Amino acid sequence: MTELAVGTKKGLFLLEGDATGGGGEFGISARAFAGEPVDYALRETRSGRLFAATTSPFYGPKLFYTDADPAGEWQQATGVELPAGGEQTLARIWVIAAGETPGTLYMGADPGVLFESHDNGSSWQLNSGLWNEPSRPDWQPGGGGLCLHSICTWPGDPQRLAVAISAAGMWLSDDGGASWRRGNRGLNPRYLPEADIDPETSALCVHHVERSRTRPERMFMQFHGGVYRSDDAGESWTPIGDGLPSDFGFPLKVDPADPESAYLIPLVADMDRVMPDGRVRVYETRDGGASWTPRGDGLPAQHAYLTVLRQAFASRGSGPGLELYFGATSGELFGSGDAGASWRTLAQRLPPVFSVAAA
Repeated sequence: MTELAVGTKKGLFLLEGDATGGGGEFGISARAFAGEPVDYALRETRSGRLFAATTSPFYGPKLFYTDADPAGEWQQATGVELPAGGEQTLARIWVIAAGETPGTLYMGADPGVLFESHDNGSSWQLNSGLWNEPSRPDWQPGGGGLCLHSICTWPGDPQRLAVAISAAGMWLSDDGGASWRRGNRGLNPRYLPEADIDPETSALCVHHVERSRTRPERMFMQFHGGVYRSDDAGESWTPIGDGLPSDFGFPLKVDPADPESAYLIPLVADMDRVMPDGRVRVYETRDGGASWTPRGDGLPAQHAYLTVLRQAFASRGSGPGLELYFGATSGELFGSGDAGASWRTLAQRLPPVFSVAAA
């Protein structure tokens, strides 16, 4: 049985079902934060703790967690705040990721900040190395704000971290986040005049990054107009977007068992963020981006101008039984239990989907 934590414009939905079953929708097992925007939600599998990041128009972003019935009481995490007296304010929580040591979690937020927890997410501290990065005053927000949306740990090595910020590019650390350096060589921001492109200072709008678990130096990136691969742990990047109907998009997943395999969902362009040709398809590579294959068996094939946001694509398992799930702003939820070979509709008429996480 698979549980999906789905953050939506109108609350958190938990759905349960069998991705490998003979069909049918996933059932809604619980709903929480009714009517509130839930930007990101996650069931952390080591502790079993459920997290929900909400954004109130009155009180700003908050992080809540529960170890019990999600329909009951939730606790508010502490320390999710910026230093007092500054000009910047916390605008939104984008993502939560498990660290490599027990009890450690990381959280990315706007304005380009990283938090860390060492007690399973009950309390958090701002990562001072990134917060005090000297170039921070020059960072520029992307269309969704100055969001730290991707956190890539290194399997077995808690000292090595990579994070992506829109539109401040890639940042790498070898000392557990005490210090950071850029990792942007090879990225080509086509939205900037060529004469103004500098990998050290340009507004590099990275949309999503994932790391291979079996070959950690292998990373895949969805850029704002461009798909890239790194074979040196994010120091430099090679374009691999040939063969896609569009190299613009947000969602991206990597098969944990195969460093050659990745999945993404292209959108037409930055000004037309819908499925190319009105067909819902997930594109798969099995050769590190040398070629791409559309997977759409069971997905809407015509007049389907859907939008899938960056955190609304999730995976569970690996290899031939890799489960893939994604939700759309139209309120539909789709899933595959065979690594994208076939798909089915799991839910319809949900509120606009902001995030999907599988456990």
